[in-house]
Amino acid sequence: MRTLAAFGRAFALGLLLTTLAGCAGWGHREPVPLAPPPPPPEPFALNTFELPDGRDVIGRLRYTTVQGEETLLDIARAYDLGYDELLAANPGVDPWTPPVGQRVLLPTAHVLPDAPRQGLVINLAARRLYYFPPAQPGRPQQVVTHPLGIGREGWSTPLGRTKVAAKHAAPPWVVPASIRREHAAKGDPLPAVVPAGPDNPLGSHALRLGWPSILIHGTNKPAGIGLRVSHGCMQLYPEDIAPLFEAVPVGTPVTVVDQPYLVGRGDDGLLLEAHEATKPMPPARRERALTRAIEAAIARHHLQDSALVDLELAHAQAGQHRGYPLPIEAGAPPLDVYLAALPAAPPLPSPHVAPVGQGDWYVDLGRFKSENNARRLVAMLTHQGPPIPARHLARDGQHQVLAGPFRSRAVATATAKRIASDLGETGKPVRLPPAMASNDDPPIAAR
Repeated sequence: MRTLAAFGRAFALGLLLTTLAGCAGWGHREPVPLAPPPPPPEPFALNTFELPDGRDVIGRLRYTTVQGEETLLDIARAYDLGYDELLAANPGVDPWTPPVGQRVLLPTAHVLPDAPRQGLVINLAARRLYYFPPAQPGRPQQVVTHPLGIGREGWSTPLGRTKVAAKHAAPPWVVPASIRREHAAKGDPLPAVVPAGPDNPLGSHALRLGWPSILIHGTNKPAGIGLRVSHGCMQLYPEDIAPLFEAVPVGTPVTVVDQPYLVGRGDDGLLLEAHEATKPMPPARRERALTRAIEAAIARHHLQDSALVDLELAHAQAGQHRGYPLPIEAGAPPLDVYLAALPAAPPLPSPHVAPVGQGDWYVDLGRFKSENNARRLVAMLTHQGPPIPARHLARDGQHQVLAGPFRSRAVATATAKRIASDLGETGKPVRLPPAMASNDDPPIAAR
């Protein structure tokens, strides 16, 4: 039996054929021009690129929009970006509670450092690692890039050249005496050796370098990628260190530089990528560094006319420290026009998964009048390393934050101490039946 829809299609087809046949004897009609097909979507590469000759810029700036309760840390990890670089590219956007629909600029384009393109090249100012695998005959040079966490003040990551001296899977952390003294002074003593596992800050893999005590390794605190957080080592996301560990052989050369101003040639001409220097630079030194970067790019590409650079624009871009490449040639479009033309990035899920606990013990962190403040604290807890399960509950027009659940009072007490140390938030262990952890419970002072 034919359906009404099928009958309608057959009727429409018959009518079309009749009409076409009947038009044959009528006068000439100009064909209606068809609209051009939409351009195909631009190819998207996350962290592995081919580098054509004569180019220093890889990737393409794009944007995404906030969906649901995701944080900028979730977006950064989804697109293999560091916390610092995503925050610098989106000033004024709350990293923990960005509003739904917020447009987020993704700094997924990078100017390569002015360094030999072989082995591992690390630019501390950009918090970024580049790996140049051995070139394949007849194929463009390939480059893999990932964001990094680097040494904090007082524990600077060294500059210079070294090599990968050894590789360790599931490495134990032999804690240096200096770090043990530092933690003991804060009331947080460390054992002499931390075995492999979720509490090990070295993560799942480590590349030992020729410098004493300096590694390129994973981390159990992914939220620190892109920040100055380590004791001199260089940290990668867990999903980045594993393939890099497999790809990089022992003996690979390693070059570490600190280049806050990067100038290179891309599809949009000469572009400048500007970062904050890892060490404070007086204005005169910043100006010299910018001038050297521009002159080096002009010489590298044998450009004849240095006047093609709009120096006023270059200095303005350098002072903003936006952390992504922008055109600096004369006649470059205004920034808002340039950014408005960026394509959208394909939606990518974040590898971050909110932790789930078990038990009936919680850390009660109080009630907040602002839902955003409650959401912010929950997001910070679930991005700790190791992550802490947490939730916020609506209570009589306020928002209660509970960390947990945990299996025992001892675990809840230890977690409360850790939250106070890491985030400065005080809480108390409480035992709650399942109904109390999801519905009303006794009043707690609002915050």
